[in-house]
Amino acid sequence: MPRKGKSTELARWLEEQRPDRIGEAEFARLREALAPISESYLRKLLRKCGVPLAPMVEGVRQATFEDLEASLLRLLKEYRQGDAERRMAVRRLVITAKDHARLAGRSPQKREDKHEMNLWLTTWLENPPVFEEWVRIRRGVKK
Repeated sequence: MPRKGKSTELARWLEEQRPDRIGEAEFARLREALAPISESYLRKLLRKCGVPLAPMVEGVRQATFEDLEASLLRLLKEYRQGDAERRMAVRRLVITAKDHARLAGRSPQKREDKHEMNLWLTTWLENPPVFEEWVRIRRGVKK
């Protein structure tokens, strides 16, 4: 009997559609096609599929500090180029990621890293334009 589930449905959709990249329009169509599915779970599945994702689809990656930095910088570009509505949408993504980092920080094994990630996310939210320079200083990276 074939395995059923959201990942199977996503694989079928990808096989049928064969997108070069998954942007926000495709993400919306996928949410409808795979309903009910949460945005966070769909993002998790899409990150594994190998198809390039638009920054607003990929969201904030927190597996490593490198992933976090790269995704926050991509979202910063979206934020800078966007109108007020777009900037609010980007902020909502980062706020959700901050909430996830806070919750993950309850685990003793992850507490230190997630506390630091939460600081990065809070700094981004408090003043997005200074984040790029702040993270360079925080990481000790020269220009």
